Amino acid sequence: MKTLNRVGLVALSLALSTSVALAQTEVTWWHAMGGELGTKLEEVAAGFNASQSDYVVTPVFKGSYAETLTAAIAAFRANEQPAIVQVFEVGTGTMMAAKGAVYPVYQLMADNNQPWDPASFLAPVTGYYSDPEGNILSLPFNSSTPIMYYNKDVFEAAGLDPEVAPKTWAEVEKFSRQIVDSGAASCGLTTAWVSWIQTENLSALHDLPYGTLQNGFGGLGTEFTFNGELQARHWGNLAQWSKDGLFKYGGPAGGADAAPLFYSGECAIFMNSSAGRAGVIANATGFEVGFAPLPYYDDVIAEPKNSIIGGATLWVLNGKSPEEYAGAAAFFNYLSQPEVQADWHQFTGYLPITNAAFELGQEQGYYAENPGSDIAIEQITRGTPSENSKGIRFGNLTQVRDVIDQEFEAVLGGQKSAQEALDSAVARGNEILREFETANQ
Repeated sequence: MKTLNRVGLVALSLALSTSVALAQTEVTWWHAMGGELGTKLEEVAAGFNASQSDYVVTPVFKGSYAETLTAAIAAFRANEQPAIVQVFEVGTGTMMAAKGAVYPVYQLMADNNQPWDPASFLAPVTGYYSDPEGNILSLPFNSSTPIMYYNKDVFEAAGLDPEVAPKTWAEVEKFSRQIVDSGAASCGLTTAWVSWIQTENLSALHDLPYGTLQNGFGGLGTEFTFNGELQARHWGNLAQWSKDGLFKYGGPAGGADAAPLFYSGECAIFMNSSAGRAGVIANATGFEVGFAPLPYYDDVIAEPKNSIIGGATLWVLNGKSPEEYAGAAAFFNYLSQPEVQADWHQFTGYLPITNAAFELGQEQGYYAENPGSDIAIEQITRGTPSENSKGIRFGNLTQVRDVIDQEFEAVLGGQKSAQEALDSAVARGNEILREFETANQ
């Protein structure tokens, strides 16, 4: 028998490795995470790829959440869709209405004999992404909820206890006035997401409906109702505080100007997603940061309800091969492992999607070593969610949020009262809902 020389051995090795690579099934994952989060996401995918040899998950960045959802819809129509797409929470209604486009995750896991225990996930998270029968439709991946960040150094300079955050909106106003009057900072409060935090979560915390039919969970035909007395009072307060110099508007949508106002020490209190924790710690280098739950109006509710989620989940799209679905199911099982979830949660500030991941963090001493890192978990899991606090689910909600920003800016500009602006936002929002229903009948 002829012995292979060195060149022949190298050629054989390359051929064998190529055949192994060709045998692996590629699972494409479109996502909307750039920067450090995108790097961490790619690390998660690489961890799965290294854990087995049957599948390769390939992450593809597609831009913002809205751009990723739009791209996925267009790709599905052209039969060029990925197996997995990351969709933000406001796109849930759109995904559920996309008949024939979605392969529900509970069915995916069952069809591919992967472990699947809905009770192992955080109930406030999975409830948002479940159908009326309680079946989970998409895999929670990066779920967050808004919290309060505050500048402990400014609090102390203003004569406030740096370890005591304001619990109520009355205290937010009181603390802000003391901070500004003392000269410790030029602004008391700024916020990201007037829509998500100061309107949607405001309603949930006070157990007030945001819309009919269980905030849209009951299906199409819903209408918005977020123009109530409390919402108008709150918007009016923010407008007055803006005139008084206590509140500075951070801008529409995510409020791009809000974080810099906090990092610079100009504003002492900042309300934003819990997922911003890592960014806040990294950028607020000149002072110590405090963490606290969102405030509430104690003359409206004695004990606030749970906050509601933001972030995104992973949806599986129809039209792919059985092998790709087997890979997607195996990947989802990997993502749900306590070690993977705890690492993702602790790095990013997103919620751990499973109870086991939270318990692992406790055993590791993470929460004891990182004070405030469990605020979001405690806030979103307190009490039993009501129909008003389990979340909102409306079609084309991104467009509605744009309307809310426009109307809020009209209040700040003095063109409308808070009640007039909210009435207009509800009317315009209901028109958007009707358009969505027409397009999805």
